[in-house]
Amino acid sequence: MPWLAWWPSISGLEHAAFVAGGLLLYVLVTRAGHQRRHPAAAIGWVVGIAAFPYAGVPLFLIFGTRKFVRPAASIGPPLRPDPVAGVPEWAGSLLAALGVAAASVNERVRFLPQGRDSLDALLALCGTARARLDVCTFILGGDEVGRAVVRALTAAAGRGVACRLIVDAVGSLRTPRAQLAALRAAGVEVRVFMPLLHNPLRGRTNLRNHRKLAVADGRQLWAGGQNLADEYFLDSPDAQAWIDLGFVVEGPVAAVAQTQFDRDWRRSGGRAVEVPPCPDGLMSVAAGGPLVQWIPTGPDGPDDTVHALLLAAAYRAQERIIATTPYFVPDEALLDALSIACRRGVRLTLLLPRRSNHRLADIARERALRCLVRAGAEVRLLPRMLHAKVVIVDRTLALCGSVNLDGRSLFLNYEAMASFYSPAEVDWLVAWATRLAPTGDVHPGTPPSVARDLLEGTVRALAFQL
Repeated sequence: MPWLAWWPSISGLEHAAFVAGGLLLYVLVTRAGHQRRHPAAAIGWVVGIAAFPYAGVPLFLIFGTRKFVRPAASIGPPLRPDPVAGVPEWAGSLLAALGVAAASVNERVRFLPQGRDSLDALLALCGTARARLDVCTFILGGDEVGRAVVRALTAAAGRGVACRLIVDAVGSLRTPRAQLAALRAAGVEVRVFMPLLHNPLRGRTNLRNHRKLAVADGRQLWAGGQNLADEYFLDSPDAQAWIDLGFVVEGPVAAVAQTQFDRDWRRSGGRAVEVPPCPDGLMSVAAGGPLVQWIPTGPDGPDDTVHALLLAAAYRAQERIIATTPYFVPDEALLDALSIACRRGVRLTLLLPRRSNHRLADIARERALRCLVRAGAEVRLLPRMLHAKVVIVDRTLALCGSVNLDGRSLFLNYEAMASFYSPAEVDWLVAWATRLAPTGDVHPGTPPSVARDLLEGTVRALAFQL
């Protein structure tokens, strides 16, 4: 065909050599970079490179990297950290081995199950910042909530507070550019995390920053699962706000989260600056306060920290596990661990929305849900959109933050969870989840039709990227 005359002539041998070179490149990049790639992703990349090499190889070079930190070489036996009273020994030693800062005693913790209360707490934190205010979000809406946050940051910068904002490039594609320009004009430093067109040495386009937090003066931390847009906080005439959960912690854990924000800031191209310390210095926290640990996970660490913690928790649980998540597409290792926990007699309760805002994720989850139901788990499908991410293990620890129980959150995104160890906080989260559970219908675990099974299998094969 004349319109194909421009296409270069390639012999079968040359084509085979290109495919072989592409597969060799995949092996070298994966092994040399210690990527420890998820099996589903590995199969997908190999098949893609072999079947469509001229598209697969460039796509792998653009999107294929999963980790940017190599594991440290260990010399001698691993050091056993000093135990922290109140932290389960298995969790403390695992997280210490993974390089996570130790849990700390804090002044107070307040959970925020109502959207309006959570928004008011965020705005109040911005209003009380005296020297430094750092905010990170996946989505910044051009709506009422987004405008309220912009006003709060603008006001803080106007009174001399050093303000910095990180928004994810993909999550905030719909953020009005005028909104970001107004922030910069007001003196707020703004960085867009991993722009779609960027230096590939700085990261890969599919590795998104999904962390949501605000830190004031290294003393107060607001975090959870809520993006800064209306649906996460406010009812509309057509629908109620999503069920979500935020929290505020006052104490040393805020400084740990601020240090992690600094790393994200540098990763997003922000310059390292000397920010003035809080005028009052460090907080003095009395013994006996809430015990909290900040647990970041993602491509900026050598390990899949939260995934490792969830695996250990499933095998260590003695009585019950409660989990809430909008999307449930676990890898085989986590699904097996949860199924084995059920068969050991651990009561597993999983809360999900009947229909989430991602239809493909709803289809992909069904095989895993039926597997858990067969193992004895109680799976509840709530009528409203549930966006909160919580995992509770016995009465020993409870996680809350930005991590969904799917492959993207566990293996690709920049994420963060807070681990609460004190009985008061764990019991509060248990009571919150226990009140939610009866509002959902029990998943029947009914076998699908052949057509539905084929559809689920096809979507599940792509679920790692959902």
